[in-house]
Amino acid sequence: MRARFAGKSIIVTGAASGIGRATAMAFAAEGGAVVCADLDEAVHATAAAIVADGGTARAITLDAGREADVVHMVELAGAAHGGIDVMYANAGISGGLTGLLEGTPEQWADILRVNLIGPFLAIKHAAPRIIERGGGAILCTASVAGLRSGAGCPPYSASKAGVINLVQTAAQQLAGSNVRVNAICPGLIETGMTARAYEHAREVGKEDRIGRLNPLRRGGEPEEIARVALFLASDEASYVNGQAIVVDGGLSSSHPVTRQEFGKTAA
Repeated sequence: MRARFAGKSIIVTGAASGIGRATAMAFAAEGGAVVCADLDEAVHATAAAIVADGGTARAITLDAGREADVVHMVELAGAAHGGIDVMYANAGISGGLTGLLEGTPEQWADILRVNLIGPFLAIKHAAPRIIERGGGAILCTASVAGLRSGAGCPPYSASKAGVINLVQTAAQQLAGSNVRVNAICPGLIETGMTARAYEHAREVGKEDRIGRLNPLRRGGEPEEIARVALFLASDEASYVNGQAIVVDGGLSSSHPVTRQEFGKTAA
């Protein structure tokens, strides 16, 4: 078994399910000591599963967009595992399917707080601890929705576009620190965020249409994102910095969508 993260201290937010859970378990399987963080109490099950498999993990419930919670998370990881080597700011919310003109400032503020301010806080507070260890990696989950229109509701898309620029800016601001900052842009992945769409497709016998717009003609699995996350966090990606790595089955090579005309209801 590979052990790329033996002796490494790692934080993963949004670790209760989906991409976060898969990544936390993958880090632990390769020797990492993982702090699993999430607002959902199910994060404790993720940590328990890691420990049951012989790994090292502890769980913390928190609001990833609240600074006091992020500070506490970083302090916990530092105290428990001697510092921080990898920070994966993965926690996020979808915002539903609200159109641009139907959105409210409150909805926008909540999505931006979790999806964009959350990664900012993770970088702000984890980077100094990573620097203390001589360097390491910071990852953020963005989305193909942050690349261009057609893959998410307006506030979600805007928040993820912000994450992409945030990692670029952070990579520059941390120049000379030996801390690399990158984003992952998943396409359609089967997670709690997309569960309703997957369940509906299966209920009506249209599971074969899931992911039909990308060249691979399928949706992705959380483990497929986790493998990219581990690469970016490892020394194998030692010269990858300030990038948004797309993992979407080829969807964003064209971003095909069924466009709804303004003022008209889709048939």
